[in-house]
Amino acid sequence: MRYPTIFFGHGNPMNAIEENAFSKAWADIGRTLPRPKAILCISAHWYLPATLVTAVEKPRTIHDFGGFPRPLYEVQYPAPGDLDLCRRVRELLAPVDAGLDNRWGLDHGTWSVLVHVFPHADIPVVQLSIDETQPASFHYELGQKLAALRDEEILVIGSGNLVHNLHAFAWGRHPVEPFDWALRFEKSAREWMIAHEDEPLINYEQLGRDAMLSAPTPDHYLPLLYILGTRRDDDAVSFPVEGIDGGSVSMLTVKFG
Repeated sequence: MRYPTIFFGHGNPMNAIEENAFSKAWADIGRTLPRPKAILCISAHWYLPATLVTAVEKPRTIHDFGGFPRPLYEVQYPAPGDLDLCRRVRELLAPVDAGLDNRWGLDHGTWSVLVHVFPHADIPVVQLSIDETQPASFHYELGQKLAALRDEEILVIGSGNLVHNLHAFAWGRHPVEPFDWALRFEKSAREWMIAHEDEPLINYEQLGRDAMLSAPTPDHYLPLLYILGTRRDDDAVSFPVEGIDGGSVSMLTVKFG
């Protein structure tokens, strides 16, 4: 069977330990998914000048943030790694040379969502880094190469945020109305995905002010392009999680298949 492929808007790390509309919806997604053999995650928080895969049998839980309550730092997600999946990813990405990395683990872009989707942490997880030196088209093309994994019982997920502007985020001032530019960009992105028009999303930096305010840095946006790349022509698209947090962070989840 062909597995679905999903982009999660992960938002605030506190979603990992809070029971809210977003975390409940992630849990609902987990209950409806077929159990995969393994998970490949492209997280916004492994953003560096290289393409790497986590080649470790027991990846560590990385608490890559500061200033949050102690219970968040106590969260562990002890999912195993999968060296066979690492090798398969390297094969698929060739001639791009994906290096094997044994220092990284699972960052909060991955585990803050998976603690709700697959709370038992018993499915192997591998992370793929985002090469910050490459253009958006490169990341979309890597996603196309990874599409074969969907026919191999692998769940490919991206974790970031379609709209992610922390400078405009209303810290501690909830509820707050979303910014107009955030609403407009998310609406346009959804329409393009429904119409299967990937070019505007790949070339988002040419879309003007709304796009630049929504994705002032590429790190949280690019995981979406990997998932767009894994899409097949006959995949249905759905948005099982919606909402804009703090006025400027889209929590939109996009599911293909």
